[in-house]
Amino acid sequence: MSRRCELTGKAVQSGNKVSHSNRKTRTRFLPNLVQVTLISDTLERAVRLRISAAALRSVEHRGGLDDFLAKANVSDLSDTAVELKREIAKNRAEAQAKAA
Repeated sequence: MSRRCELTGKAVQSGNKVSHSNRKTRTRFLPNLVQVTLISDTLERAVRLRISAAALRSVEHRGGLDDFLAKANVSDLSDTAVELKREIAKNRAEAQAKAA
């Protein structure tokens, strides 16, 4: 399992730790990944994703998983998140067709 956020695409970065004496040491900066269960209102089911803590705050800020995925760029999303996005869009389109 790669260390990559499924919603934002945030991944491992590399760089230098710099000491007080200005000595540089290569290091890896890992994203703060959390295994969470988010509820999709449109699909009416729970979805388990491995996302960063920053992405979790963004999901809450945008009003839930459905709204976040509706606005998200497909290039940042993982394969499972892209499938979720398509499924949510399909269900929303069907709901609008029934309402009209």
